Amino acid sequence: MAVVLAAGQGTRLRSERPKVLHEVAGRPMLARVLSTARAAGCSRLLVVVGHGAAAVREAFADQEVTWVEQPEQLGTGHALAQVERQLDGAARLLVLSGDVPLIRPATLERVTAAATGSWGALAVARLERPGSLGRIVMAEGRLRRIVEAANASQAELASQQINVGLYLLPAPQIFTYLAALEPDPVKGELYLTDALNAAASEHAIAACELADPDEALGINSQADLARAHRALVDRRGAELQQAGVTLLEPTRVTIEPEVEVGADTVLDADVWLGGLTTVGSRCRLHQGAWIRDSRLGDDVEVAPYSVLDGADVGDGCRVGPYARLRPGARLEAGARVGNFVEVKNARLGPGAKAGHLAYLGDAEIGAGANIGAGVVTCNYDGRAKHRTVIGEGAFIGSDTMLVAPVEVGDEAVTGAGSVINNDVPPGALAVERSRQRTVPDWSRRRGRKKSS
Repeated sequence: MAVVLAAGQGTRLRSERPKVLHEVAGRPMLARVLSTARAAGCSRLLVVVGHGAAAVREAFADQEVTWVEQPEQLGTGHALAQVERQLDGAARLLVLSGDVPLIRPATLERVTAAATGSWGALAVARLERPGSLGRIVMAEGRLRRIVEAANASQAELASQQINVGLYLLPAPQIFTYLAALEPDPVKGELYLTDALNAAASEHAIAACELADPDEALGINSQADLARAHRALVDRRGAELQQAGVTLLEPTRVTIEPEVEVGADTVLDADVWLGGLTTVGSRCRLHQGAWIRDSRLGDDVEVAPYSVLDGADVGDGCRVGPYARLRPGARLEAGARVGNFVEVKNARLGPGAKAGHLAYLGDAEIGAGANIGAGVVTCNYDGRAKHRTVIGEGAFIGSDTMLVAPVEVGDEAVTGAGSVINNDVPPGALAVERSRQRTVPDWSRRRGRKKSS
């Protein structure tokens, strides 16, 4: 069972938004902590909320979470004490902080394992410069006490071990120590660390040192947010490199933790991959490609500065440069979308092409169809959206306006510059434009009028 203490206000972020709702690598930091707890096998999640409780609960309304209110923010010990009324019988509580988003599931598993044979366990980190962080005093492999830097002796300050704020504690035993807490004489708060010190005087509490000290980073400023974001991005990039993905400029690529990329794919500088994006094998994403919540098959090429948001791109497709695929865009195998083409809620069949300067919205485009430059599916009449259907092998001439709802049949052709508002039968040619009028000597006559 995981208990997440998310009651802190985080005023140093200089924001009205509750601290735990600030995003780190594309997701609220609390979402990352909850996801980590679930991945480590925690079946029940209790979240203690105080400042901004309504906003936090609303942001996670779709998740299975037991919310525990802390009306007054009286410290971490007081926060954990609020959980007692939610428990029925004995339990092991994995206590996390909602503003420490870099913890890995494997770390939670190690802390849990460290508590075997002990009353409890806590995570510690070794930092080269612990500064004002509280120190851990150990003896014979077990906790003796946690001491604040301001109250530490010179010998204790020399220690590089700090408290991470991650614990495995037994219930209901921990609540006995919480009930005996006295308020801090300066801040008037009840600290969980004081309860642990009391428990350590009577029981064995094991310490589990983090393999990666960066996991201990707590978020207390915008600078911390940036550090945590970069750490998660770098972590994912390193994992993908080990799996056979090529990052030509690793420090200039952003890959959020949930993104999946197949082997032999090459990412150029300034590529951004976020959300639930999946990229297949042997793809090439050129400079400036921005891709969110999209699926790319194998052997896909995304040319520079293209934007894909909620798109589904099949094997062997080519997108861009400067293309935009909006939600609902679907490219079947071998389809091509070129310069300054926008696709929204539309499907291009296998081998279909839209090479230049087109808008394809709410459309169905058949296999092998060719969409000329400047083509627009006029899908909105001011009140409702309507659909355009283009058949297989159709050829839509440049600058054609397709006024939906309209259907162009298989192998049909539209003449350049036409406005098509009636269905075109299969194999037919549809031309809608006025006859060209040519005025002889226009330039000479126009010049004589100007001079007179």
